[in-house]
Amino acid sequence: MLKKYLWAVLGLAALVLVVLLALALWPTSTRTIAAGAGSGSPGLVAKGKYLAQAGDCIACHTAPGGAPFAGGLPLASPIGAIYSTNITPDRDSGIGSYSLDDFDRAVRHGIRADGDSLYPAMPFPSYARMTDDDVRALYAFFMHGVAPAAATPHPRGLVWPLSIRWPLALWRKAFAPQPDAIAFDAHRYADMSVARGAYLVQGLGHCGSCHTPRSLTMQEKALDESGPAYLAGGPVIDGWVAVNLRGNPADGLGAWSAADIVATLRAARNASHAVVGGPMNDAIVHSTQHLSDEDLNAVAAYLKTLGPSADSVSTFKADPATATALGQGVNATRGAELYADNCAGCHRSDGKGYAQVFPGIAGNSTVLSADPSSVIRLILHGSKLPATGTAPSELAMPGFGWRLSDDEVAQLASFVRQSWGNQAPAVDAARVGPIRKAVEKEMAAQAPAAR
Repeated sequence: MLKKYLWAVLGLAALVLVVLLALALWPTSTRTIAAGAGSGSPGLVAKGKYLAQAGDCIACHTAPGGAPFAGGLPLASPIGAIYSTNITPDRDSGIGSYSLDDFDRAVRHGIRADGDSLYPAMPFPSYARMTDDDVRALYAFFMHGVAPAAATPHPRGLVWPLSIRWPLALWRKAFAPQPDAIAFDAHRYADMSVARGAYLVQGLGHCGSCHTPRSLTMQEKALDESGPAYLAGGPVIDGWVAVNLRGNPADGLGAWSAADIVATLRAARNASHAVVGGPMNDAIVHSTQHLSDEDLNAVAAYLKTLGPSADSVSTFKADPATATALGQGVNATRGAELYADNCAGCHRSDGKGYAQVFPGIAGNSTVLSADPSSVIRLILHGSKLPATGTAPSELAMPGFGWRLSDDEVAQLASFVRQSWGNQAPAVDAARVGPIRKAVEKEMAAQAPAAR
């Protein structure tokens, strides 16, 4: 009887596998885009270059020291490293043989020219909102505005069976939107500037890819403002928390003006609230600083329409008690002592810092994030502001991990999260050790080989 039961279970499992395989391998039909007039015209190529900057294509598709857009950059994911592809017009290792339709299927549908599905590290669920005209312009740029470059094979970053591609088709068919079904409708928005900002944020800018939480099956919980989780803060990426971009007054952008948002996207810093660090540096250097003033203002206008998320655990109400105590030399806790010794010289006893140089800590949305990973990482390893066209100084904060224990880092992080009116959960020392190890591993990988 048991043997019959086992055979029945095995037979059912085999049937399910066959059905899933059939669903995955069933071809996906997509609408063919008609090529427009002047497909290689200088004007269309220039438009495509601007769109490629808005999409930050170069950041993922260029390896350190490699040719622009030639791929080979390892992208960290929960299942291992995924190496970006060569999207130069090289015919052997790039996309030089791609038709406009092949290009569109890859960019908006997540389907390679050979029919295999792309990993969603390529943000095709966001790019699905792009218009046909913008796809044509991007294609013109990559075919006529980018130098072809041969790509050398790179090591496989995923172990078997995670490297098998056919299950990706199931994910794509289950979770990726169809472009025609979600074609961007500017008339949903009363203001045309807000509509333009929505198009950039939801589509080419693919902001939700980092700043929206994901389900267990790894799809974003929302792709636009119709879902309350949209841009409510994403996972930890390269050790940094993708912050909440909604209207929460403490851990979001509720206290930011539109001008603050524009300044940050243009120069990686603003006068009132924060400076940028971590992976967002690349986005600003390669993408947002190159956007027009009109588009940056549109992005800011759209973000300011987003209401607060419902699950914020932090608050801020300015309170002078901490500044008064520090100013009088009263350091009542070990965290206060550590702040006075390591931080007050730049961030001041009132936690307000110095505009566009050393960010304020009081009311700082990164400090008040529900996940303290970024604060811990900053204390351990520091950070550096990128140089931009309007702010060329690469200002840096040093790390203190070399002289602070895990417990001291936790106490210092807790102090800054609970002073000057900041109210965020305390940090446990157990959170520090794994981040310290990750930082040390990164530093070892970046260090030149010993001679």
